[in-house]
Amino acid sequence: MQPHERLSNALTAAKKGGRTALIPFVTAGYPRRENFIDVLEAISDVGDAVEIGVPFSDPMADGMTIQRSSFEAIKNGVSLRWILDELDGAGERIKAPLVLMSYLNPLLAYGYEKLAARAANCGVCAFIVPDLPFEESEELRAALESKGLGLIQLVTPATPAPRLAKLANASKGFLYAVTITGITGGGSELPDNLANYLDGIAAVSPIPVCAGFGIRAASDVDNVGRHATGAIVGSALVEVLEKGEDPATFLRGLRGDR
Repeated sequence: MQPHERLSNALTAAKKGGRTALIPFVTAGYPRRENFIDVLEAISDVGDAVEIGVPFSDPMADGMTIQRSSFEAIKNGVSLRWILDELDGAGERIKAPLVLMSYLNPLLAYGYEKLAARAANCGVCAFIVPDLPFEESEELRAALESKGLGLIQLVTPATPAPRLAKLANASKGFLYAVTITGITGGGSELPDNLANYLDGIAAVSPIPVCAGFGIRAASDVDNVGRHATGAIVGSALVEVLEKGEDPATFLRGLRGDR
């Protein structure tokens, strides 16, 4: 099984099991470098997949919470190379499929071919690169696909129908449906037209659709799950970690576990 298929299958299995797949996001090495793998292990025991943010100095798709976490992680010496080293050393502790979310510069600096080989050996199944347009993604996509990794595409409420179909067919792992035309952590309410938006994406996507941005509560996960395979929670979880609270307990609450 290819790594991107492992990711898709994990999300689909959750949905077939009667619940919304949950994808927690964490900024690598935040709030403390030394317990990164401990935090990752805790949230991977609850999440169906985990999205790991590679800290970047200009995270233009992210709101203040994730910007702050990125800044602090960089200040503490977290880098893409460090993340891969940590994942490599984690062995069998991390059970859930992993997705790396990175802006393009760190990937370019590392080297696409070397990155794909190293990531595949560390349990990474796919990448999200918010600042890489589809039209410029062929080189990275080829390197990733040579190792069975997926390049996850993002769509938004402003994506025209023809482009939506193109991105859905190109994406591997899952298709990321951004719920708002804005940045992460920007508000507490999902848009009123969420159902129609997600239903439209699911109708054309051959792979699972997962929605992110603005998901903070169990009710949000439930609303998303009626129209998509999974829900991605980022800023709210980062805030939980900042407060020193238990991330697994928070995530179980989002799933409605008792």
